[in-house]
Amino acid sequence: MAPAASKLRAEAGLAALPRRALAGYLRLLRLYPVLTKAATSGILSALGNFLAQMIAKKRKKENCSEKLDVSGPLRYAIYGFFFTGPLSHFFYLFLERWVPPEVPWAGVKRLLLDRVLFAPAFLLLFFVVMNFLEGRDAAALTARVRSGFWPALQTNWRFWTPVQLININYVPLQFRVLFANLVALFWYIYLASLEK
Repeated sequence: MAPAASKLRAEAGLAALPRRALAGYLRLLRLYPVLTKAATSGILSALGNFLAQMIAKKRKKENCSEKLDVSGPLRYAIYGFFFTGPLSHFFYLFLERWVPPEVPWAGVKRLLLDRVLFAPAFLLLFFVVMNFLEGRDAAALTARVRSGFWPALQTNWRFWTPVQLININYVPLQFRVLFANLVALFWYIYLASLEK
């Protein structure tokens, strides 16, 4: 009888794991909002790049365990930790204060600010930071921006506009960076594919 009871307790402990993880995340979010969002962004950005590499290897029918570029996830982790998490945190706070929910057409105004100002600036920052982290010069950055910025921005607008409509207007403020980070797994896979 004891092994069965032990097994039931173990299963109950596993079932409570997501609830405990969420409670821990909420506690960290309350105590250290910027650091928590930065760490989450760094981890999920690195994961996005890692998945992009795995998908690329599958497409080429290569062995997925061979020749993974560890510098790619590291660059994305740095970008997520130092830029995506903190900048997104403060941008969403700015939107809440500058365009409060009670302002007429607040949802549309917030979305326009995000899509017309934040998206192009943030995408350009991505190109600049990645260029720097890859050790490339200004000429390489110019070439990359000329060839990739406009197509990436157009894809950004198509992909992120419905996501941000939901995020900015319906997701609670403290979860907006997390929501965007989870969706960004797919976006980073796209951006990583531009590098090849």
